[in-house]
Amino acid sequence: MARYTGPKTKIARKFGEAIFGEDKNFEKRNYPPGQHGAAKRRGKKSEYAVQLMEKQKAKYTYGILERQFSNLFKKASRSKGITGEVLLQLCESRLDNVVYRLGISNSRRGARQLVSHRHITVNGEIVNIPSYSLKEGDVVAVREKSKSLQAIEESLTSSSAVYEWLTWNADKKEGTFVKVPERLQIPENIKEQLIVELYSK
Repeated sequence: MARYTGPKTKIARKFGEAIFGEDKNFEKRNYPPGQHGAAKRRGKKSEYAVQLMEKQKAKYTYGILERQFSNLFKKASRSKGITGEVLLQLCESRLDNVVYRLGISNSRRGARQLVSHRHITVNGEIVNIPSYSLKEGDVVAVREKSKSLQAIEESLTSSSAVYEWLTWNADKKEGTFVKVPERLQIPENIKEQLIVELYSK
């Protein structure tokens, strides 16, 4: 696995915000990691450093590797519309992200695992590719045999987030990807314009 599997709090501290969701350890020490911690005075970051940081934040937030992210950007730049917005919309349309947004898993990392372990179906067919891109009207459901999984039950019980572009049927344990979200509807604190500027160099 080439994916980052290390401490999530360390990454959250690097960016100065809890990008992986609620994190008690981050709340205790919400300054960059390192020997000098909060006391270390860092010089003013260059324009490139700020842009790179934003790209890294987006990659860690959605759990996407460099090559995949670069391919998503190329796809976004070929599409109609504002490149940065389209890039985030492509990230939001990924199957693992939608499983997380629907509350089937309480983290994107957990959602990716559910997908790759064949617990999730799209339009009645098992799909085990986390990066699978959903289209409007696609139905994402928990596989019949997996509906009683404790991890899924606990996540659905604790989930309270509601997103306008998704609908959820608690009885059937299935949700519909109604439409691609608008930028204003995406809650992630990502300055996508900085990513566009970085790739445009």
